[in-house]
Amino acid sequence: MTDAASPAPLSPSRAFVRSVLAPPQPPPASTVGAGAWVRTNLFGSLSDGVLTLLGLAAALLVARAVIDFAVLRAVWQGDSGEVCRIEGAGACWPYVTAFWKQFLFGRYPAEERWRAWLTFAAFFGLLAPLMIPRVPFKRANALLFFVGLPIFAYVMLCGGSFGLVEVETTMWGGLLVTMVVAVTGIVCSLPIGILLALGRRSQMPVVRMLSIVFIEFWRGVPMITVLFMAANMLPLFMPEGVDVDKLLRALVGVAIFTAAYLAETIRGGLAAIPKGQYEGAMALGLGYWRMMGLIIMPQALKLVIPGIVNSFISLFKDTTLVLIVSIFDLLGMIQGSRNDPIWSSPTTGATGYLVAAVIFWCFCFGMSRYSQWMERRLATGHKR
Repeated sequence: MTDAASPAPLSPSRAFVRSVLAPPQPPPASTVGAGAWVRTNLFGSLSDGVLTLLGLAAALLVARAVIDFAVLRAVWQGDSGEVCRIEGAGACWPYVTAFWKQFLFGRYPAEERWRAWLTFAAFFGLLAPLMIPRVPFKRANALLFFVGLPIFAYVMLCGGSFGLVEVETTMWGGLLVTMVVAVTGIVCSLPIGILLALGRRSQMPVVRMLSIVFIEFWRGVPMITVLFMAANMLPLFMPEGVDVDKLLRALVGVAIFTAAYLAETIRGGLAAIPKGQYEGAMALGLGYWRMMGLIIMPQALKLVIPGIVNSFISLFKDTTLVLIVSIFDLLGMIQGSRNDPIWSSPTTGATGYLVAAVIFWCFCFGMSRYSQWMERRLATGHKR
């Protein structure tokens, strides 16, 4: 017996079966484009909208003040600080024009600055293809960057051989010193940090204890103390009659200090690797160092890229602390030049600090963006 409430079956003339696929339709306009991104990310809720408006207001206030000081009220031409002493004057750009070479090289001899320019060109020329994945000959590039470049930079900057005039490190300064300290600290601290992280997780009690003591000691003192110790105590551990260069002392202190922090960051990545990865590597018959180098460490480093780059950015900014041991980096040269009686004015110091802030921001922002791109490229097993 048929239920009276059930619908009548469709007759063959009323049935429709599509024989071809329907053409794809574009997504709704409200879900794509800049407008959709703004609605989703900036005004997705009432609280998001309020915070967005407050952030925009604060950014506009800061941008207005910076533009007013650096552009609208700025002084662009002049031969001394007298032109910047007028009431209401903004940034003193003639001061920057007069001292920009000192900002870059410090007291490095003017006739020898081509060696510093050549070193900068070699550094960025080797770094750029090393950072681009599709550029071939990566092994040769890495060998030139990590082995050939330090030798080339030492010969070019220090001189004393191949007919080059010797230039003592006490004459170095500006961005040159900032780059030397930062790059040396980054390149040296990462392998030391990896070894310390492995040592802290070692099954050998002596190695583990020594690693723990080393890490906790250097993490327990501020960078200023480390620099003072490196500048004043490191010569005490050297043989009698051996004098250690002041810049070299700072490089050792910065590298050791950063390595202690990197060790804890890398140890977190090692702890996040599942035990099955270790067991699988041992099942393949790999020894400890091959297991770490081929299986474990690549995965651990990939997981802690944000932490590693954060340490590198902190290191780059902390290079300004070398001023306390009489090494005049970029910020040190600005502090010294702003007191020049010829260019002394109410806005000279602020102009120099603005230039330093822009330079540091460019380098730090570049490292941050590149690390985010690399993290997305390597996140093959952790898609969000």
